[in-house]
Amino acid sequence: MDGSAVLVGFDASPAAERAVRWAAAEASLRQVPLVVCHAWTWPYPLTPRDADALEIVRRMGAMALDDGARLARKSAPGLDVRPLLMRGTPPGALLDASADAALIVIGARGAGGFDKLPIGSTAVHVPAHADRPVVVVPAREPRRTAKRIVVGVDGSPASEAALRFALREARSRDAAVTLVCAWWDPAALPGPDRLPFTDPGAVRKQAEAWFAAAVEPCLAAHPGVAAERRFVVERAHRVLAAEAEEAMLLVVGDRGIGSSPRTLLGAVTRAVLHEAPCPVAVVHERDPKIEEPS
Repeated sequence: MDGSAVLVGFDASPAAERAVRWAAAEASLRQVPLVVCHAWTWPYPLTPRDADALEIVRRMGAMALDDGARLARKSAPGLDVRPLLMRGTPPGALLDASADAALIVIGARGAGGFDKLPIGSTAVHVPAHADRPVVVVPAREPRRTAKRIVVGVDGSPASEAALRFALREARSRDAAVTLVCAWWDPAALPGPDRLPFTDPGAVRKQAEAWFAAAVEPCLAAHPGVAAERRFVVERAHRVLAAEAEEAMLLVVGDRGIGSSPRTLLGAVTRAVLHEAPCPVAVVHERDPKIEEPS
């Protein structure tokens, strides 16, 4: 696989079809190949005794992969589409195949599960264990999409990486970026939850000043990107989901401030994966593929 390729998982589900279309557009923007991966495995607990039966399952997987590759070529004529058939579970296959990919794209839920399930296990496991950006694409089409990318910023190393990713994506798409810092402090609330001997106004001003100073170096490195800063007193996952209602992409770090090092995905990231109406990019502090513009 080309080291700068985009990798997308496909299982013929509606979310996977949207993921392939999104990934094809992204690979076209980056001018890199698109690798369409389908993972097949024996679907029963007992080991197959008949090689012919196993071959039938493999061929069914190959047929599904052909459909995904065909959809990618139709979505982006002229794109270098590379089908990849792997045996194993979808999360394991995608993680193994991603060693040389710059970006992984998956649907929010696969062909299994139940109708109202907002997100499947693959869409949780892959962002949690990957070491490069992962975009999770929901099954439903948005009612309207503006040329705007929303990114959550909380000062954590992962959110700094998320901001760089969002700005790079915005530059390639000629889109604006909305930087959201959601601040939640009981001292700022009226009533019995308010902390004693505190000045909520002063604390908030300090937090706002920190936010502005923290993002300035990244914004200065991308002078051609229109950026809006929003400092909001609200739970982070709520404001991010609301801001992303008409956005083309929501970008978050895998873990924010306060998350345990043992936590694979932070609480805010898990929540927005379930609630966001647009594709969600999960970016990791350790991502090796995020490069600053030259």
